[in-house]
Amino acid sequence: MSAFAQIPLGQRIPASIHGVSCSLPTMRDVIGYEEKDPETLRHLTSGYPRFVQHPYLRQAATHIVQALGLDGYSAWLTSSPHAAEALRLALSPAEARVIEHEGLSGVAFPENTETHASAKTFLQHTGSLLSSREAEDYLLRVGKLAEPQAEATFDGYAPGRVKSAVAQAFQHVKNDDVFLASSGMNAVYTTFRIASSLQASRRRTIWVQLGWLYLDTRAILQKFTVQPARDYVYQADVFDLAALQRLFAERGQEIAGIITETPTNPLLQTPDLAAIHELCCANGAIFIVDPTIASPLNIDVLPHCDVAVNSLTKYAASEGDIIMGAVVVNPESPYADDFRNALPAALEPVYSRDVARLAAQIGDYAAVITRVNQTVPLVVEFLRQHPRVKSLRWSHHPDSRENFLRLARFPSAYASMISFKFDGPLADFYDRLRLPKGASFGMKNTLVCPFVILAHYDLVTNDHGREQLRASGLEPELVRLSLGCEPAEDIIAALAEALA
Repeated sequence: MSAFAQIPLGQRIPASIHGVSCSLPTMRDVIGYEEKDPETLRHLTSGYPRFVQHPYLRQAATHIVQALGLDGYSAWLTSSPHAAEALRLALSPAEARVIEHEGLSGVAFPENTETHASAKTFLQHTGSLLSSREAEDYLLRVGKLAEPQAEATFDGYAPGRVKSAVAQAFQHVKNDDVFLASSGMNAVYTTFRIASSLQASRRRTIWVQLGWLYLDTRAILQKFTVQPARDYVYQADVFDLAALQRLFAERGQEIAGIITETPTNPLLQTPDLAAIHELCCANGAIFIVDPTIASPLNIDVLPHCDVAVNSLTKYAASEGDIIMGAVVVNPESPYADDFRNALPAALEPVYSRDVARLAAQIGDYAAVITRVNQTVPLVVEFLRQHPRVKSLRWSHHPDSRENFLRLARFPSAYASMISFKFDGPLADFYDRLRLPKGASFGMKNTLVCPFVILAHYDLVTNDHGREQLRASGLEPELVRLSLGCEPAEDIIAALAEALA
């Protein structure tokens, strides 16, 4: 008997009003969410904040529109006035106007237009949505909430505590080289924009996506390069150093930079960072690396890139109720001063209550990583030997093990994430599984999701998209498992029950 119980559809994971995930317990629920089935959506009070509008943001936006007398308008709220203006410009030539009320900013536009979806997409890619805690405080100020949710916070200078913990995790840096962002996605977007601006003066506009990366990182390169048809280059094979060398030999004077994840999401592939960094240095390209999946406590990436971007929502905020990110500058990079000078004004500001909440949790960072590292090899060995598991990807997979261990801070370092395929209809396994099921990873909670379907439903549902996925080694039936801090034997027992 599994130690876990199915979590009802739409229940927040964790149960906090600020929880960043929500339960999708069956494949029918997953498909209903993707297809915007009203029967499914009525159960979803929350979700990952960049994809499902938080109820406090929705309530605050409605109140502001009414307070400003904007009948027939709706609005999205942003993390700063600067973000609101950027959104307005992105929506042009559609009708849209920047709004401000009681300290909040956003953009309003006529209801029942496509502008609502366009605004959501821009804010999703740039990671510049208003914090749910800031919306909560606004609703308290205007009398729409009676009291905030009770939660532990840090009593002291929270930004210093968080920066110090991040600097210690990455090593090689002082606090002054750590820059906090309102979200991990805003850290990626802002770093890309600064790097692009630096390289534009040198007439370098090409960006290389190395490996299949998280969907919004891909979207940034596909949408925000100068001329995407010319300037976006995708190399699916992270191990093909020769192909990168040929690309630099042919177009090296045009290449602005390379972005990759280490390991990649969800295939857990680790490229040869040192060799790629050397290639970038020799050719004047900027190398941006995202180590979020394994965490900087497990792998040492900073010596092998110009700048690292990291989602602090994962592992650092292990309770699963904070959205925040960081940019960490390699002090040895020739671009270090450029990034140091540009980042403070360019990043979206973090909200004080989010930082205070993170500072209260970040003391668990190392313990969470240690616990996960103990569990990973046990679960991998169970899955590897199970006859119904067809394929298995993890950080020590044979194609990546050598590259990963070159970066590992110790031999028993792993990523919490494991991806695998079940022999049979995906729903047969997924619906039976009693582990928590929802988006995100890096929590004390184990989390499972059909990642390719959840993240790339637009590709899964057409022939061209499925071919694109297959060419990159991805299949719709892939299951992504992010291990938490529960006992390894309980996680294995739940998997065994569902695989039986």
